[in-house]
Amino acid sequence: MITIDYKDRRPIYEQIVSSIEDLAVRGVLEPDSQLPSVRQLAVELSINPNTIQRAYSQLEKTGVIYSVKGKGNFVAADPKRLREEKMEQILQEMEKLLRQALALGAGKEKMEHWLHSLLETEEGGNKA
Repeated sequence: MITIDYKDRRPIYEQIVSSIEDLAVRGVLEPDSQLPSVRQLAVELSINPNTIQRAYSQLEKTGVIYSVKGKGNFVAADPKRLREEKMEQILQEMEKLLRQALALGAGKEKMEHWLHSLLETEEGGNKA
């Protein structure tokens, strides 16, 4: 479910946030499904419970999860909104990278080639 990459430059809590967001957006975590307790996830990942609590707090602030006092943390019921927000973030990142590529002299044909190569690789990988 959630894996920690100790070579990743992002803090561990950010990796947890990203993993849970991704699982929710892709529908792996269904709306209103309960997340593991802070203590349980900390044991599973062998990390400090404060790190899990920080990730859960961040996820609650952004509306990915909600907490019920005495019951735990649950996936928010609106993954469509979350998916749309993620797609908007991706678009903004793509625009930034495309502008950088243009500034470095990459033309339309080069960028189209990159896109087609990536799509062919992904489509080939999905068939396997």
